[in-house]
Amino acid sequence: MVTRIGVPKEIKNHEYRVGLTPASVRELAADGHSLLVQSGAGAEIGFSDEAYRAAGAEIAETAEEIFARSELIVKVKEPQPAECRRLRPDQVLFTYLHLAPDPEQARLLMDSGCTAIAYETVTDRAGRLPLLAPMSEIAGRMAIQVGAVALQKSNGGSGILLGGVPGVLPGKVLVIGGGVVGANAARMAMGLGADVTIADRSMPRLAQLDDLFGPRLKTVYASADTLDRLVADADLVVGAVLVPGAAAPKLVRRDQLAGMRRGSVLVDVAIDQGGCFETSHATTHSDPTYVVDGVVHYCVANMPGAVARTSTEALNHATLPFVQALAGKGWKRALAEDPHLLAGLNVQAGRLTHPAVAEALAQPFTDPRETVRG
Repeated sequence: MVTRIGVPKEIKNHEYRVGLTPASVRELAADGHSLLVQSGAGAEIGFSDEAYRAAGAEIAETAEEIFARSELIVKVKEPQPAECRRLRPDQVLFTYLHLAPDPEQARLLMDSGCTAIAYETVTDRAGRLPLLAPMSEIAGRMAIQVGAVALQKSNGGSGILLGGVPGVLPGKVLVIGGGVVGANAARMAMGLGADVTIADRSMPRLAQLDDLFGPRLKTVYASADTLDRLVADADLVVGAVLVPGAAAPKLVRRDQLAGMRRGSVLVDVAIDQGGCFETSHATTHSDPTYVVDGVVHYCVANMPGAVARTSTEALNHATLPFVQALAGKGWKRALAEDPHLLAGLNVQAGRLTHPAVAEALAQPFTDPRETVRG
């Protein structure tokens, strides 16, 4: 099967990642597929139009042409309203969607009639999220980097150096959530010399983290009482909790901010799923922070976009086999043969096909298996 694959330029604020690298294009072109890449789609991170042409792609000047001519659209971030309105019932969209906190995007995708497959809900045999993992690794590591900068007094922070210096105690970092984001945040924070605690409700996961990092990392069960105490004592709190497909739970309440030191920092890595702090709202790389009750909030919804070259290459390593399956087999056969890819189906022909998304949006749920029959 030959498929026309389109790669538009991302239009979200300061989003420089691109759906396919030239290396991925080369693989797909060798499979016999037709590739159409928007001019400048990868230029900001060193992937020129000439590199895409050399890999076998045709260059289109506009996004309108990409959407008009393509059968499979491969992106990075969720489609913006103008992009949603260009989608058609005969098209497949493969990208991050994060629909649970975004009813407008869900409605527009449903209205388009397209088939929308979300990177963040594709699973693997172990129940993990292989297409979310590379960005979670990056976001976890970045959370400490941006948190350390936000703690600087000139940026509104309390003036704490996370690693401390001889004679001065290091800063205290609390990471809420021990998954991929949390583990990577803890690794980076310990690398800087901070005093790091990770809180989670899974005792097996806490045991794994203890085995992995040893006594340098403090692990605690994330009871409400424990979080109240640790949040008040922390210089930097990283929210790293994920419920696949669903809205993030609110783990830090506004009234808890009053107990924190002025200039302390909250970094909400769960903001794509609505955020795990009560006072969180999405920000951009252009204006990444705001202050509530003296506490600095960093809530950028596309954190890995700041390191777009690394992020794009890491993401492509994970997504390429799935793009090859969708393009080579067609979406119905690819999903019918792979239950893990089927788990990524969020919207099809106006229906919501992921249970957590449907529940979060209070909309009817259609079993995705029904969409691939026949």
